[in-house]
This record gives sequence, structure tokens and C-alpha cells, in this order.
Amino acid sequence: MLSKKVEEALNNQVAVEAESSQFYLAMASWAENQGFNGTASFMYRHSDEERQHMLKLVKFINERGGKAVVPALKKPSANYKSVHQVFENLLNHEIDVTNQINEVVHICLQEKDYTTHNFMQWYVSEQIEEEALARNVMDRLKLVGKDNSGLYMFDRDILSMTADSAQETAGA
Repeated sequence: MLSKKVEEALNNQVAVEAESSQFYLAMASWAENQGFNGTASFMYRHSDEERQHMLKLVKFINERGGKAVVPALKKPSANYKSVHQVFENLLNHEIDVTNQINEVVHICLQEKDYTTHNFMQWYVSEQIEEEALARNVMDRLKLVGKDNSGLYMFDRDILSMTADSAQETAGA
């Protein structure tokens, strides 16, 4: 059985994951409208992943005797100046999500809820991968700079980028 404090923290994380899905979806739409089809595909894929992360939390809360709450969502920004700005926002967003997940883990330890703490370790690991991927993308964009042909190649190559490929590149 979940304590009320852990249940509240998990439901807050449900909202974070749902908003992350919307955040990626808005960036995907922007990229598609700008002709960056590789970036759009990357963002659509990640939007789906974030929704799966949300569903995993919802099911866990309900299975543990809590009540999962489906949140109302804020409208994400849909205006970006460049692909660089999109990925800068993405990295900053993932860092924020990591901090929020760490707060849930902290609450689990305070409440001595080791079952939920164990469950949350998947999210901790996932965030390490997400941040590594975002940093890898930013490194590639720095190499491209303002070169349009380089940006074209980046957009094509991002189709095959995953968290696993980012870790391999980083030597993890």
C-alpha cells in the first residue's frame, strides 16, 4: 500500500511524464513544419516513449492500492527559432525531469517505501540515458554550427539516434 505522500509524488510524476510527451509532440510538429523530418520523427518517437513512461506509473500506482490521477496538461510552447533551440530546450527539460525523479526517490526513502524506490530505479536509469542522448545531440549540433548542409546531414542522421547509440558514442 502506498502512503499518501508517495502516492502524491507518483501522481506528480505522472503529470511530468504526460507533459514531457506533449513537449516532445509540440517540438515534433514544429520540426515537421520546418522541413526537418528526421528531427520530427525523433521527437514523435520520444513523445510516444514519454507517454509509455506515464502509463507505467499509472499502472504501478493502481496496482499498489493507490489512485492514479490523469492530469490536465499545460499547452507546450510550439515556437522555436532553430533546431539548436529545440534541442537546448530538450536537454534542459530532461535535466528538470531528472531532478523531479530524484525527488520522488527521496520521498520513497523518507517513507521507507523500498518497493516504490526499487520501481523508480528504472526511471533513474532511463534519465541517465535521456540526458546522455540530449548531450550527444547537442555536441553534434555544435559541430554543425550554422552550416545548412551540416544541418541537413544532422537531420538525416538523427533518425538512427537512440539512447543506446548515445551511450556507445560516449563510451558508456
